[in-house]
Amino acid sequence: MKKILIFYGSYGGGHLSAARSIKDYIEKNYSDYEIKLVDCVEYVNKFLNKLTTKAYTDFSKNARWIWKHLYYDSEKGSLSRISNSINRLMAIKLNKLIQEYNPDLIISTHPFSSQMCAILKKKGKFDCTVATVMTDYAPHNQWIVEHNFINYYFVAYEGMKDELIRRGIERKKIFATGIPLSSRFLLKYDKSKILHEYNLNYDKKTILFFAGGEFGFGKDKTFNRLKSIIEKIPELQVIAIAGRNEKMKERFDNLVQDTHTENTVKILSYTNQVPELMSISDLVITKPGGLTTTESLASGLPLIIIDPLPGQEEENAEFIERNGAGVWVKENDKIEEILLNIFQDSSRLEEMKSKVKSIAKKDSTRDICKTLLG
Repeated sequence: MKKILIFYGSYGGGHLSAARSIKDYIEKNYSDYEIKLVDCVEYVNKFLNKLTTKAYTDFSKNARWIWKHLYYDSEKGSLSRISNSINRLMAIKLNKLIQEYNPDLIISTHPFSSQMCAILKKKGKFDCTVATVMTDYAPHNQWIVEHNFINYYFVAYEGMKDELIRRGIERKKIFATGIPLSSRFLLKYDKSKILHEYNLNYDKKTILFFAGGEFGFGKDKTFNRLKSIIEKIPELQVIAIAGRNEKMKERFDNLVQDTHTENTVKILSYTNQVPELMSISDLVITKPGGLTTTESLASGLPLIIIDPLPGQEEENAEFIERNGAGVWVKENDKIEEILLNIFQDSSRLEEMKSKVKSIAKKDSTRDICKTLLG
């Protein structure tokens, strides 16, 4: 039985989701593989993992300008060198796991584990195949440190492939498969049944509104956006997901009661029914994390992008706008006017959906596994 080691990181949910999607697909479609899923930083140092994931969350919510500098400064210069040095130190501990597990294949969905594996492979600590799976729509140099010792790079689209080639990576190593996706987003759902479960009308347009959950930014701004949509476009149906943010959910619930919109606005906390909810929606309002962006595209939904985190999420937003698959709501834009412009012109919505279809890569997980395992 061959062994596969899949590394991820706990900075946002996308890296873990990508790792799980690959693991699930292999277990369902291939035999004779043992798979181990590991949080690379948690394994090396639990305290460091807790400290850095908390810092990521705090910067995301309260100090985005700091995160912006960290993101771009870590591409080159002193901060990049510090990050690379830390990864060299962490690699010493990670090597213990690799030696004990003795994998035939390592798959990395986080830049830290990609770096650590490349460093160890360069030192001759192991010689198995290593594959890096990027989880956003633009590359960052931290993903490609010591890239000569990585065998495969899987990226979101052809433009990223071209960029990696410009940065010195061999063309034959790079595959524009798309970001790994749960097979649940490929299933066919009974739209009428799901709408009935949520007491929604089949003949009305439906918006899926992700409020940001525990990583939400600008709570008043988010609340006011939902309020504007409810009050100024009453013909729309809205499913608003507050995630694990209970205070946000309470405010949303009160808003629905105050506006008497119980029949057209549904407020949810954390849910595992996102594929089903996307299947009944016409459009998504969301922060552009790599995972949510990929899920929306696979579900055929144009995106209205709000509050992207500087760095990777802004680059994701640029990709969506550049390809005509969504609209990035800027600081002084009125979200209700953007929605009215889309829904009052049926050809505009259909054109956006066509653009979404042209860039979606629904078979990403299958294609990654097929490339690696045959």
